[in-house]
Amino acid sequence: MQAFEADYIVVGAGSAGCAIAARLSEDPGVKVLLLEAGGSDEDFLIRMPLGFLRALFKPQYTWGYLSEPEPQLNGRKLWLPRGKLLGGSSSVNGMFYMRGHSRDFDGWSEAGCTGWSYAEVLPYFKRMETSWRGAGPWHGGEGPLSVRAIDTSRLLHEPLMATAAANGYQPVQDLHGELEEGFAKGEATIDPRGRRSNTAQAYLKPAAGRPNLRVLTGAQTTRVLFTGNRATGVELLQGGQLHHAYAAREVVLCGGAFNSPHLLMLSGIGPAAELQQHGIPVRVDAPAVGQNLSEHPRVPVEFTTRQPITFLNQLRMDRATFSVLRWFVAGTGAFASQLNSCNIVVRTQEQLDRPDVQLMCNPVRMDAKLWWPGGAQQQHRITADVVLLHPEARGQVSLRSADPLQTPRVQLNLFQSDADFATAWRGMQLARRIYATEPMRSLVADETAPGPAVNDRAAFDAYVRKAAGVTQHPVGTCRMGSDNAAVLDPQLRVRGVEGLRVADASVMPTVPGGNTNAASIMIGEVAADLLRGRKLPPEYLRGEPPA
Repeated sequence: MQAFEADYIVVGAGSAGCAIAARLSEDPGVKVLLLEAGGSDEDFLIRMPLGFLRALFKPQYTWGYLSEPEPQLNGRKLWLPRGKLLGGSSSVNGMFYMRGHSRDFDGWSEAGCTGWSYAEVLPYFKRMETSWRGAGPWHGGEGPLSVRAIDTSRLLHEPLMATAAANGYQPVQDLHGELEEGFAKGEATIDPRGRRSNTAQAYLKPAAGRPNLRVLTGAQTTRVLFTGNRATGVELLQGGQLHHAYAAREVVLCGGAFNSPHLLMLSGIGPAAELQQHGIPVRVDAPAVGQNLSEHPRVPVEFTTRQPITFLNQLRMDRATFSVLRWFVAGTGAFASQLNSCNIVVRTQEQLDRPDVQLMCNPVRMDAKLWWPGGAQQQHRITADVVLLHPEARGQVSLRSADPLQTPRVQLNLFQSDADFATAWRGMQLARRIYATEPMRSLVADETAPGPAVNDRAAFDAYVRKAAGVTQHPVGTCRMGSDNAAVLDPQLRVRGVEGLRVADASVMPTVPGGNTNAASIMIGEVAADLLRGRKLPPEYLRGEPPA
């Protein structure tokens, strides 16, 4: 057995973990050990933006999770891809960049998460990004993470923007600025060279030469080690051998919404009855560990087009081959960006204080394949998936056994609330209205999903049960808060023990109204400052500070 030593041990080199390790190692006086169960992110399918559609299906890059049978979705098990490599899910996700609405973070603060209001997290969002917009009140210009506008030249963007006013919505230049709803051009974490800007490349690679930062890959943490009531290290499995790593200061778990609660429970922190059932000694009876799981459900809406105008044209084999070469040489072309026609973020009811639905409008069918001229023809289709931004449903992560190599049980409980069905119904009606408005109306031929026969709630609910999926945005299973039931306090410290924190999407009390990668990186930035005993001053761009 080998023993490693550091001041800080960071478990999980994902969206938050890479940010924490890089920021902590800026101080040459501390030693940082970063543990990652997966391997390298050096694969052209990961580097090339459009390659994620293939990389996501390579088993060596994900944990291979499936949900338990979903009660409201006809007992279906849902595929839950989470990144298992340097960069974590930021290495295999769709690179879509959204922070969420300012009211989401103010809601965290109002619920007892002191220090997490929008004014307080905005400086960290700015610190982490180099925005294509340049530095300004809402954006950063010198951060490690590159954010750029999606190249919409082939993606049917303008017709959708033209439908905004006709449907009572506004075209918006910046959903992270003054107006946080409407029809906007999507943004993605892609660098100026046309490469994916994941946290492994943005944070970890520039820090790799620091002598005080050590990164171990292929190292799966199996439990947290304690001396008395204090976390003093971890047990890890690497190359079939068990090793120990010891932290002189703190251990930080950054495994994400599934792995962090799993590791806490394996270490004796969780619901006592469940731990005892699996023969795990109870260190802290923490019933909330693994609870409060929230995820953005997705309901597919699909249309055929009158003419062959979709991105399917770019998937002809000769054109795709040229696009790969163009990307490799110049970092430009059809495969150097994301496939999003328009990011529509709106309220389906006027009385709401923030958007409740996102339409992910894509200029291609989601099952599109490469094709040869003269081969089998694929129908040209476009999609407008309805995404519920603030679902009521809550699930849980629980133990399958005491074996750390067995995956946890994940029960999402999607659509357990009738309110979520109702929101999805309103979102689907909105999608139909938008695509029936000129100029989209002249481009669309037929609705193929859910189809014109689905014209009432009963039929639509049945469609949701057989077709709904997820967006890979799980959060909430190690909720922070000021109440005693919270797993963590607002400084991300695990209640009931010392020297142990969690910093990843699991700490979010509620899911933000947008893709969660940006918020996860922001949490890593904040956590690094909490560990270093410092904090950026808040920026009150949406009103005066509270009295």
